[in-house]
Amino acid sequence: MTHNYAKVIVKGSPISKSNFKLFNVQGRAILPYNSGKYHDRYALYEEEIAYEARSQNPSTVLSEALIAVLKVYYKSSKRHPDTNNITKSIFDGIEKSGLIVNDAQIRRLIIEEFYDSENPRFELELFGESSYSMEYKIISKEVNDNPIEYAPPSNKKKPIIKNISKASKKNNDFLCEICGKGISKESSVSANGGKMIICKTCFKKLF
Repeated sequence: MTHNYAKVIVKGSPISKSNFKLFNVQGRAILPYNSGKYHDRYALYEEEIAYEARSQNPSTVLSEALIAVLKVYYKSSKRHPDTNNITKSIFDGIEKSGLIVNDAQIRRLIIEEFYDSENPRFELELFGESSYSMEYKIISKEVNDNPIEYAPPSNKKKPIIKNISKASKKNNDFLCEICGKGISKESSVSANGGKMIICKTCFKKLF
């Protein structure tokens, strides 16, 4: 059954997966589920979004071009992911649910950032363009609010090489983030923008 409107609410602090990617031999980006590492939560979050999207809209399939209004409620205003990166996790989960055919359907998107320490969540509304249009305007405030200032990003980078024994240093450049064994550059796979190194053996076990 096809409709032209849907709403999805997923409770919990929204998270982003855009900074973590692994690639298989075909060059396709993959997200591991069972590595035992912190980043597993990205894959689980995507699954949660898919489940909630389908359970909240059990008979809805949106197949036309869409307008999306996304309201993201973080637990804290001080520490949270980049809101622009949140959309990738959310729309991948929505697509996986079958609520939409492809996230390329989202032709117009409004994102708003809010804070709710008691009930962090995101609320997504999808409108079919055949029935809805979007208007927006920016207006000057009569009285200015205190500006929300942002500091420039830190230039510090997490070192790739960790504490390696003298014996390991002779033949190996890195430690596998999963099994902890010393590995050479040739037998390693990098992820997370080069911040994470794993051996090819652990890489094969993940997928």
